[in-house]
Amino acid sequence: MKGNTARRRNVFVIGLDDEHRRDLETIPDRDRFRFHGLLEREEVRVERDVDRMIEKAEAALRAFDGPVDAIIGHWDFPVTAVASILCKTFELPSPSLEAVLRCAHKYWGRLEQQRSLPEHTPPFCAVDPFSDDPFSDVDIDFPFWLKPVCGYSSTLGFRINNEQDFDRAIEIARREIRRFGEPFNRVLDRVDTSGLGGVGGNHMLAEAMLQGVELAPEGSIRNGNFSIHGVIDMVRAPNHKSFKDYRYPSIHPLRVQERAGEAVERFVRAIGYDNGCFNVEFFWNQDTDELHLIEFNPRISQSHSGMMAMVDGMSNHEVAIHVALGDKPAFEHGGGPYDMAAKFLYRRFDPGDAVCVSSPGKADLERLRKSQPDTRVSIKVEKGTRLDETVDQDAYSWVLAELIIGGDDVSDLNAKFEEAKRLLPFGFEPITSDRSHPDGEEEKK
Repeated sequence: MKGNTARRRNVFVIGLDDEHRRDLETIPDRDRFRFHGLLEREEVRVERDVDRMIEKAEAALRAFDGPVDAIIGHWDFPVTAVASILCKTFELPSPSLEAVLRCAHKYWGRLEQQRSLPEHTPPFCAVDPFSDDPFSDVDIDFPFWLKPVCGYSSTLGFRINNEQDFDRAIEIARREIRRFGEPFNRVLDRVDTSGLGGVGGNHMLAEAMLQGVELAPEGSIRNGNFSIHGVIDMVRAPNHKSFKDYRYPSIHPLRVQERAGEAVERFVRAIGYDNGCFNVEFFWNQDTDELHLIEFNPRISQSHSGMMAMVDGMSNHEVAIHVALGDKPAFEHGGGPYDMAAKFLYRRFDPGDAVCVSSPGKADLERLRKSQPDTRVSIKVEKGTRLDETVDQDAYSWVLAELIIGGDDVSDLNAKFEEAKRLLPFGFEPITSDRSHPDGEEEKK
């Protein structure tokens, strides 16, 4: 008698690359699926004609010789929006496009949070950088944070201490924001945005500066069944602006993690977000015990995948795949080789432009492998690269490499990171610039 010959289900992943295919392979029931890339990784990073992306992806899916069982995507806009649109076309489980945009549009998200989570929402306002007097839009006190309504990885995010900082940030935003804003507007045209008062993709959001430590619950909701599968700590670098690392699992009090999860559940139910995953960033003020929501991302974070695989023996793709298929996820904790893991961002904190004259080679990577066999390294800046030409950097530093490290505790993780930096040397030659950064430092163009 023949054994079980159940068909392997076809899961299409938008922007799939080799690193994240490896994370997909960590899920325990991977043999039940066939994973297919849909649109190239560089394509979803660079291509801003969203309609063309949708047409190309839809054509590839219709030409596929077999059933399309799930479509998932774990990058920010435009991927989250494209995934929702395609899932509706192919009648697959997914949050609605409007629910996704209520989160991806940071001002719209703040309005919804103010309605459902007033105690967790900081003061905020929309700013039109192209108006004659953008500063007249601001009705919150200094210092505040200024960022695009559509953005990611802290791109075009600025700490504003005074009006001079604001004017310099607006100058930069006017040059750069349309790269994100115009494609975002094309997608906003697909839903009813009459309640936003004309605040579109080329606007910015000003919001009160918050104090405390940051934590990020990640979870899912499937047919109304809400679940948190992990909480990550987000650790700032010494400049208090850029992120140094993300750590898993959280070391903050369980009661705070539970409060954050309860707030997330109230929010997703209020906006009708269902059949999708999320990761949500919070500030917890340890002195006042206040908990403020920073932003809601309508997807799992691929920055969390490698950490979860090291600690739990499976990545968060286990949840994303099953929710996209309409199945109950079977995520389990503690099956990995490490008690903790972190994703470190190896940064150059001199904000001035420079050319990389040397970067880690095979011998450097081999020395690190011998000392830390499980550490995963992704070099972001190669020899000959001009920093100003790299994309998706924050305004205050440059990411040179990303490392996922497993360890016993926070001290062990930090020690391994310091060793890794010594073993992975970079060299730079500065490029002189007379432009000024919003904080009085040299501006990153």
